[in-house]
Amino acid sequence: MDAAQIDAIEETLSSERFGRYLAWASGDRERAVRLYTLNCQLSESLFTPLHMLEIALRNRINKVAATMALGDGSLPWFDRPEFRRGDRQAEQLAKAKTDLAGDRKPYDPARIVSALTFGYWTAFFGKEYENVWQQGLHRIAKRPDGKGLERKEFATPLMPLRMLRNRIAHHEPILHWDLPRHHGRVIELTNWLSPVGAMWSRQNGRFPAIFPADGIDLVRSNSTTG
Repeated sequence: MDAAQIDAIEETLSSERFGRYLAWASGDRERAVRLYTLNCQLSESLFTPLHMLEIALRNRINKVAATMALGDGSLPWFDRPEFRRGDRQAEQLAKAKTDLAGDRKPYDPARIVSALTFGYWTAFFGKEYENVWQQGLHRIAKRPDGKGLERKEFATPLMPLRMLRNRIAHHEPILHWDLPRHHGRVIELTNWLSPVGAMWSRQNGRFPAIFPADGIDLVRSNSTTG
């Protein structure tokens, strides 16, 4: 790639976005382009297992919550106060319903469930849901040996994984994160929820093949490394 092409790439990306990679590359513009390319490739490769984790998490919570005898059984589980402990969740649920109505689609709990964001589902692992977890939500997952899991065992890794997913969705830099560790946690959590889902992620995910065997050499910065 010649200097003119690199200039065009920087103009396309914006100097602010390209500048992050240029700093990591100690001013080497060709290396900065290679780092940007690697960031995109790794983001793509991580989306596959993150996709499976989000789908498995959503569907397991939906299935288990629907069977829990809490509150008014005549309402869909997500409309019961026991499952609406946070303002943010209430806003996300309201938006899903509004969007459904705006698209002139019939009220269908399955459609609403599929429209709710990853943030909505990860919120169920906050401490305000401890009682709900103990009352039955813990049935969403188990260890390979069959033993149950504590709520915190999900909550601790899910927060950074949600942040990583959002960075990928917004095309942000992720090279400074400990990506092999997070990839491993994605597979582990998916395996707790759905062993076959984890197997699918291992078979179809390209992260191990794309992540450099000798790691990624970046100029140190004050950025959070996840």
